[in-house]
Amino acid sequence: MKFRKILVPVSGTAASEEAIRLACELAKKNKSLICAVYVIPVQRTLPLDAEVESEISKAEEVLNHIEDIAIEQGCDIEADLLQSREVAPAIVDEATEREADLIIIGVEYKTRFGEFNLGDVIPYVLKNARCRVILYQQYTA
Repeated sequence: MKFRKILVPVSGTAASEEAIRLACELAKKNKSLICAVYVIPVQRTLPLDAEVESEISKAEEVLNHIEDIAIEQGCDIEADLLQSREVAPAIVDEATEREADLIIIGVEYKTRFGEFNLGDVIPYVLKNARCRVILYQQYTA
């Protein structure tokens, strides 16, 4: 499989960092472009373009770290900050807009009521993405 563009949503977790590393491995083989996106969810009580400084500074810090990892691995990367009412549709829309061939999402092991839970974002992306999706689950000891 060849991938020209790989979209990697990042959130500052160890799982999203490992997802970038996986994207770099795949990108090196195909000389692909990696597009890292950090989505800030904006509450409905605020305008969509509201600048929430604490969230923006965290996002910029995460994106800078992700860019450093990709550069260290010798990969081309574009890193963008998005603001949206909902994270999942923003990821799917960004993948469509960028014509991504692959989405790689890092997932931490989470439980809800004692059962493994993927949350709301991942099922939405799996259902609505118009490209391949790889889930990278962070190993927890």
